[in-house]
Amino acid sequence: MIELRYPEILPKTRSGGSIKEVFDPIRKRWVQLSPEEWVRQLFILLLSETHRFPTALMAVEQTISLGAMQKRFDLLVYDRSQQPWMMIECKAETVALDDAVLDQLLRYNMSVPVRYLLITNGAHCMGWERTGQTLIPLQKIPSITV
Repeated sequence: MIELRYPEILPKTRSGGSIKEVFDPIRKRWVQLSPEEWVRQLFILLLSETHRFPTALMAVEQTISLGAMQKRFDLLVYDRSQQPWMMIECKAETVALDDAVLDQLLRYNMSVPVRYLLITNGAHCMGWERTGQTLIPLQKIPSITV
C-alpha cells in the first residue's frame, strides 16, 4: 500500500439546486460531483500540491480505444517530454482495490502504455512499475523528475 498524504486544502465545490459540482483544475470546468469524481479531484490535489506534479502534464477522462470499444481513463500523467508516464484508476471510497480494478487499468494500459500504474479509492492506493511484462509493486508515488 502506498501512504497518501493529502494537502489540507479540498477541491472547490458548489451546489446548483439538487446538483452538486466540483471544479476540475485540469479540464478547467465544473463537473458533477460523484463519489468517484471526489476521489479523482482529491488525487489531482495530492499530485499537484503534495508531490508537485504540474497540472499541465495531467489529462482527465479522455477516450481511448480498446479494440472496438471506447473507454475513458481516469487520470493520465505525462512525463516532461510529453510521453504517457503514469495512469491512475480512481474508484469511490466504498470500492475495494481488488484484481478487477487492476485488470481494468491493465486493459487501459494496452491502449496507452505507461511506466507507472496506480489504483486508488481515496483512502488506499496501490501502485506498480511496469517493466516489460512484469509489475513491480511501488512503496510510494514516483517522482515526476524522471
